[in-house]
Amino acid sequence: HAGTNLTGAAAVETDPDVAWAGVDAGFTPEPGTLRAPDVAVAPAGDEQGWLPGAPPLALEYAGRGQDEADLQQKIAELLAAGTQQVWVVRLVGPRRVEVHRPNAPKQTVHPGEDLVAPGILRNPIPVEALYDRDASHRVVLRNLLQREGYDSIAAIRAEGVEQGIAQGIERGIERGIAGDILALLEDRGLEIDTAVRERIAASRDSAELRRWLLRAARVLEAQQIFD
Repeated sequence: HAGTNLTGAAAVETDPDVAWAGVDAGFTPEPGTLRAPDVAVAPAGDEQGWLPGAPPLALEYAGRGQDEADLQQKIAELLAAGTQQVWVVRLVGPRRVEVHRPNAPKQTVHPGEDLVAPGILRNPIPVEALYDRDASHRVVLRNLLQREGYDSIAAIRAEGVEQGIAQGIERGIERGIAGDILALLEDRGLEIDTAVRERIAASRDSAELRRWLLRAARVLEAQQIFD
């Protein structure tokens, strides 16, 4: 189940509140005891060598040939050492996730339901995201967007629309100023050669266009004095 390990690891590792996660990372809950959960979420630190203590969240994948006695012992040792939750992903039979917590009965979460880990993960994780690649990718996308400050793809689209509207308004203003300049000059019968007309029409510098508009207005004022 190496592929499913990676699928689940991606879903939890990208959560915005996760500072560090690892696959088969080794922990020492107590001297002489070494445990390596299939996937572990832990505080960031010195990840060289065996990590002291136990991860707050651990994932185990139970497939064919699973040594159930060893798994239960592993769960008990992790919980006793401080792990807040152990998620056991059952790959044989109906897909499901068993949630183990200290001093609490086992909870079984089924496809279509979410897993939560308050204080460890910001977002709920659909059960399917721990073994289904497409479901995991959707969770990863959501998580990565949140890490960049977006709530969803819809938020990115909305921002793009707002920027497009703002740019459209700005360009409309620029085109309006350019039109006003040409109208003012033509109104007084001033000849504008093609090069000047194209330069005014092509300008996207609002400050420059406004300067030209003021100059054109002054030309008209000067002409009116002598009319």
